[in-house]
Amino acid sequence: MAEGQEVFLRSCNRTFTAFSADDESQWKGPFYFILGADPQFGLMKAWSVGDPDNGGDEWEQEIRLTEEAVQAINKLNPKPKFFVLCGDLVHAMPGEKWRKEQEQDLKNILKKVDQGIPLVFVSGNHDIGNTPTPETIEAYCRSWGDDYFSFWVGGVLFLVLNSQLYFDSSKCPELKEAHDKWLSEQLAIAEQKRCKHAIIFQHIPLFLKNVKEDHDYFNIEGSLRQELLARFHKAGIKAVFSGHYHQNAGGTHNGLDMVVSSAIGCQLGEDTHGLRVVIVTADKIIHKYYSLTELNNQGIEKKLMDLIKQK
Repeated sequence: MAEGQEVFLRSCNRTFTAFSADDESQWKGPFYFILGADPQFGLMKAWSVGDPDNGGDEWEQEIRLTEEAVQAINKLNPKPKFFVLCGDLVHAMPGEKWRKEQEQDLKNILKKVDQGIPLVFVSGNHDIGNTPTPETIEAYCRSWGDDYFSFWVGGVLFLVLNSQLYFDSSKCPELKEAHDKWLSEQLAIAEQKRCKHAIIFQHIPLFLKNVKEDHDYFNIEGSLRQELLARFHKAGIKAVFSGHYHQNAGGTHNGLDMVVSSAIGCQLGEDTHGLRVVIVTADKIIHKYYSLTELNNQGIEKKLMDLIKQK
């Protein structure tokens, strides 16, 4: 393994080596983590020239923004338990030009995250392709670790899903079947109430604002959405965190919080480049989106920090 690459490959064998289930399966009190989405190196240039498919030959803006995100995270005290990126790490699709360069530039920045803050990666459509294949998924796993896995932190069960398999698995049906089997096993663990909370990370949101909204590029198809929501509700999943939309959005359904977080990189709405602070208490999951400037200059507001310090 190349020097420094281990920080990107902690998800293996469907678990996450930074945390031991034996040590982390019991509730120990409130904690927090940082969630980012869609650094997507190259999209800002591509979007500005109106050529999303071929225009991503520059990514200086994304480099600067991601450096700003890392600086903000490293200032936080106490440290977050981990930093999760909810997909679309780079803009170039598998096999496209600039892919290798974009990935390397992103890794060079992420290596600067405090070593005490593990990095959790979620696969997005630009990471494994709109129609993933065994080859594109394998390539992603070589660079960023498993495309789906679970881990425990402080009595909370976290599931990282490969949502692109729900969007189009036509070229990898066996991998979709394996993912479904694994997910059923993990949801059974959550349903047995062996965890304080259960939380899901995936790139594509189940829905953006309303559970009955029409299916489009930015959400999961309606009938599958309803099926997944029913399964998640039965298992007691408290929240699903996603990116993909490049805007803040979300809603609730049967007690499940669907949180859609805007991007570190290119914005497609009225939000600004930012990160989401997620606080896990004994009773609930609280989250707030901060602009990178706000988090860098002011940190996490006192009333949220007080929640973290509760015993």
